[in-house]
Amino acid sequence: MSLNIPGFALQPSATRVATATNYMTSFDFLNQYLPDTYEKEFERYGNRTISSFLRMVGAEMPSNSDLIKWAEQGRLHIKYTDVSTTASSAADEATFTVADALIPANQVMNGTASNIGIRIGQTVMISGNAGFSSISNKGIVTALPSATSFTVKFYEAGGYTGSGTASVPAEKVSVFIYGSEFAKGSNTNDLGSVEPFDTILENNPIIIRDKYAVSGSDMAQIGWVEVSTEDGADGYLWYLKAEHETRMRFEDYLETAMVEAVPMENTTNAAAANGSEGLFHAIEDRGNIFTGAITALSDFDAIIERLDKQGAIEENVLFLNRQTSFEIDDMLAAQNSYGNGGSSYGLFDNDEEMALNLGFTGFRRAYDFYKTDWKYLNDPTMRGGLVGGAIDGVLVPAGSTNVYDQVLGRNAKRPFLHVRYRASETEDRRYKTWITGSAGGARTSDLDAMEVNFLSERALCVMGANNFVLFK
Repeated sequence: MSLNIPGFALQPSATRVATATNYMTSFDFLNQYLPDTYEKEFERYGNRTISSFLRMVGAEMPSNSDLIKWAEQGRLHIKYTDVSTTASSAADEATFTVADALIPANQVMNGTASNIGIRIGQTVMISGNAGFSSISNKGIVTALPSATSFTVKFYEAGGYTGSGTASVPAEKVSVFIYGSEFAKGSNTNDLGSVEPFDTILENNPIIIRDKYAVSGSDMAQIGWVEVSTEDGADGYLWYLKAEHETRMRFEDYLETAMVEAVPMENTTNAAAANGSEGLFHAIEDRGNIFTGAITALSDFDAIIERLDKQGAIEENVLFLNRQTSFEIDDMLAAQNSYGNGGSSYGLFDNDEEMALNLGFTGFRRAYDFYKTDWKYLNDPTMRGGLVGGAIDGVLVPAGSTNVYDQVLGRNAKRPFLHVRYRASETEDRRYKTWITGSAGGARTSDLDAMEVNFLSERALCVMGANNFVLFK
């Protein structure tokens, strides 16, 4: 039998001196050189949330239906811009045919179906469209030969001012009604009545969901992290750190889904999703679109002229990406005759002790406009930096409008932009969250984990979209 004789024992030194007795030949360096760690996360991206747009400009209200419907008023006066005739030059009378796309069936009650709002006895103004600028007449309507045509006898001694050619395409004119004239002792048997034409609009809510899960084993190993959250809270979190970010991400989706949603128009994919009408889709479908850069006051005047033809809302808010915001700043600065080189615009009473303000938050040009940056359009993980389908900003009218609520059965005052969420006496689906599983205090199943569920069911109502402007 042999006996192994151990070598000499290592003798630690009282000071950091390398000797033959305190040298280790087998050593895991991780046991000695432990890293210095910071308890607190460094917020290198600042505030990462992008929601707040709808909270600033809209409101939320409950709905108990799968379908939300409302009616928007049509124009009070009647004008057609796609009207043609083949009348001869200097003719005493002419028959015009209306081809405007939005002619409601049976809008006028004349005893027979009529699709135009022009009636016998009314006086009309006739003006040539582009390419036919010489045409200008006034006349009285004497007959309605068909559901989309009317005959006019002209007041002018020279008759019809058109060219008189019967070529194709025929001469195009615009026509609007400015009054009427009837003979003494006449009746209104042939006049008929004009029925109001409302645009019925609708939208449907969509269900937005998310989930966070953590296993029971991971919950048993606590690792604390000091955090500062986007909503201003400070403190320590462990496994719920990821849950907290899931919650913030879900809250952002509640807004971005309402902004970006589109209806499902692909019938092949109809079983996969219903879709909904979001802000951008509503403006592209029923609103105004401005394309290009705003480099001069005349560019913005084109927008104002368009607003004049719509609701003429007194106050409007511009939500813009950074580049478009700078373009408007530069455009406004150019109006300051003392701002050569950008030395004094923004804050016009600058001195050497005062910081120079090179930006604008609001201005007045026929209407009041307030300007702010929209973080969603700048965020590189969302719409920031997109090329295809890029959106530069949106003009939103401030205030509210009166609409006929199909569910309430009466007129109601509603913000131009608001969210409807599903709710009843027993179920509120505005923002639901619940815990399932068998960990973290939950006792609902045999799943060895904790699952935090998030759900909302909502739709965006864009009322009076003709008063909105989308910048592309």
